[in-house]
Amino acid sequence: MENKEQEQPVQFQLDLKPEIASGVYSNLVLISHSHSDFVLDFARILPGMPKPEVCSRVIMAPEHAKRLLMALQENLFNYEREFGKIELPNQEPRTIAPFGPGGGEA
Repeated sequence: MENKEQEQPVQFQLDLKPEIASGVYSNLVLISHSHSDFVLDFARILPGMPKPEVCSRVIMAPEHAKRLLMALQENLFNYEREFGKIELPNQEPRTIAPFGPGGGEA
C-alpha cells in the first residue's frame, strides 16, 4: 500500500498595481478563437454611446480558457449558494451583436 501525499495548492503573491486594482466596468464580452488562442474583448455599452467600446482584451491559450470556465462555474456555484440563484430575465437566443435578434435593415 503506497502512501500518497495530498497535493497542496501552489502559494504565490500577486502584484496588483494601483492603476489596475480599480478595474474596468464591462457589460459585454465578445469571444473569438483560433487554433491556438482565445480572445476575450471586454466592452461596455452605455446609453448615449454610439457603439460599444472595448475596454480590455485578454488573450489566452485554450487550456487556460478551459481553466477560466471551470473557475467561473465553481465561483458562480458558490455565489448562488450564498446569495441565491442568479436569474437571467427573458434569455434571448445568442446573437453576434448585443442588440438582440431581429431583422435589422439598412
